[in-house]
Amino acid sequence: MERIATVNRKTKETDISMKLNLDGSGKSTIHTGIGFFDHMLEGFSKHGFFDLDCQINGDLQVDGHHTVEDAGIVLGEAIKQAIGDKKGMKRYGYFILPMDDALALCAIDLCGRPYLNFECEFTVPRVGYLDTELIREFFYAVSYSAGMNLHIKMLAGTNNHHMIEAIFKAFAKALDQATDMDERIADVLSTKGTL
Repeated sequence: MERIATVNRKTKETDISMKLNLDGSGKSTIHTGIGFFDHMLEGFSKHGFFDLDCQINGDLQVDGHHTVEDAGIVLGEAIKQAIGDKKGMKRYGYFILPMDDALALCAIDLCGRPYLNFECEFTVPRVGYLDTELIREFFYAVSYSAGMNLHIKMLAGTNNHHMIEAIFKAFAKALDQATDMDERIADVLSTKGTL
């Protein structure tokens, strides 16, 4: 069964087209209009082995908020669609990723219940043309749109570029683990029988 989702979302603020293949090889075509955000989504694709096509036209003349937040909404919806009924899926994933001075922890439960715990303090307002306060907004949107428990914690770090990149890569690795299939799981991994 192919675990692929295509999501289109158009508002007065953004026009987004996204295709996600959970069982890909890490290929991506990304254009958000924000160079550093493109770089982060490319890293997410590569390190999670997800194929991701993401094209966004947003109101960047205002600022990057709508573009980044709406990208999170659409990515979360794509994840939710692609995982389908969750039968045979591991459900949980976690990763601790080092990147030079930065050490990021990410843990995921694809349980259908949205929750974000984000513990990271940035020391600069921007990296490239991406406002650092939008990192939390992005992951909040992903968690609520996908219906996942998502915990992100910066264990160490001084360089904001490294910290953000470590978060995106840790998220990719944890999501890859959580969406992995396990032949021992006959139905869904829950005592309730549903997720």
